[in-house]
Amino acid sequence: MSTVAPVAASSGAALPASSHPLLRGAIFPTLLRLSVPNMVAMGMAVLVAVAETYYVGRLGTTALAAMALVFPLAMLTQMMSNGAMGSGVSSAISRALGGGDKNKASALAVHAIVIGGVVGVLYSLLFVLCGAVFYRWLGGQGQVLQAATEFGSVLFSGAVLVWLCNTLASVVRGTGNMKLPSAILFGVSMVQIAIGGGLGLGLGPFPRWGMQGVALGNIVAMALAVLLLLWYLLRGQDKLQLRGHGAALSWPMFKDILRVGAFACISPVQTSLAALIFTGMVARLGPQALAGYGIGQRLEFLLIPIAFGVGVAAVPMVGMAMGAGQVQRARSVAWMGGWLAAAILAVLGLLVLIWPSAWSGIFTQDAQVLAYANLYLRTVGPVFGLFGMGLVLYFASLGAGYVRGPVLAGTVRLAVVMAGGAWLMLGGAASVHALFILVAVAMALYGVCTAWVVWRTPWQRN
Repeated sequence: MSTVAPVAASSGAALPASSHPLLRGAIFPTLLRLSVPNMVAMGMAVLVAVAETYYVGRLGTTALAAMALVFPLAMLTQMMSNGAMGSGVSSAISRALGGGDKNKASALAVHAIVIGGVVGVLYSLLFVLCGAVFYRWLGGQGQVLQAATEFGSVLFSGAVLVWLCNTLASVVRGTGNMKLPSAILFGVSMVQIAIGGGLGLGLGPFPRWGMQGVALGNIVAMALAVLLLLWYLLRGQDKLQLRGHGAALSWPMFKDILRVGAFACISPVQTSLAALIFTGMVARLGPQALAGYGIGQRLEFLLIPIAFGVGVAAVPMVGMAMGAGQVQRARSVAWMGGWLAAAILAVLGLLVLIWPSAWSGIFTQDAQVLAYANLYLRTVGPVFGLFGMGLVLYFASLGAGYVRGPVLAGTVRLAVVMAGGAWLMLGGAASVHALFILVAVAMALYGVCTAWVVWRTPWQRN
């Protein structure tokens, strides 16, 4: 890796700081306009999750329990590549464009793709080779452990494609374009549902490959998305020029992305570690409790993509405002996005509080599994709004380049999970209901602490 001199300025490289639409428009309408395409795409991601859980549910309780072991690690892939490192990519590019430097934005895009490819390969190797160890740590045994290992081996072999897809989408979002990546992800999600269901259940002309077939649907969809996003960046736009051939790599460019993205990756690790701890504790209470928790937990993890729809729209708005020196506008975007997500997720929480079976009944008819899933939803649903606010403020902080506070809030959540879980398990009070109450307390604390640190942290132009 060599450090080279900056690329010489070319025609059109400099932009007036105030010329970009994200720096001129009224905040709420602009934020809503950018959020809607993401919400539609994330809504399709929710549908994919529902469909995959439905397919696996048709394969039996053992398959559902196995999926509950793999799911937190699969979501970690998405949260790190899309929410954390991806937002670091969007933040760096949007700050460069906000400062009027298109050449730097283009160079950052190339460096982002290198990061996504390298980390993706390492991620695939780790979870393909060591997946069984992780599932065993989580309490997987016998047929459940075997099913989880086989499913995870196929799913995580495509993790590098997930990293590349989300990195490329984040590059496009950093320019302020939310519609294109959302449209592509919407389309490939439909492909994933069709292929995953066909191969998983043997529908139509497809062979019945069970859980491995469901995983293959994800791999095919991600490969298609990577090709489409690459084509767009190379041929379909002029906001930045992706110069892959002969591009020299520079540590300052990597540093501009990693100083936000790498540190931000701590947060999804904390979130997933908290989920893994809960999964391990619930697994010791039996496969039905684990399957029920897995159904409820899947909805909890789907809050992240919903909040992501708002949060990822806030990242370039905040980043460009910070790059242009409009700090007050950046903070207004952050808080407006936080309240918007809180309202959306509070409504969702109210719905599952009143009608939990509308979600859990999709996946199983086992009375005991349904009871556990409904108990989880009724216990955790009331704090969905606080959790959503915390997530969007986390994304907005990435756009501003101030990530330490939200990561500290995630540390508080993890500490409560570890301390509370240890007290319940060692004290013999680890009932399913007690564990679910601990989930709710930890989520609420995350939202409150994140809001407090953002309120107390003065942002300044980087």
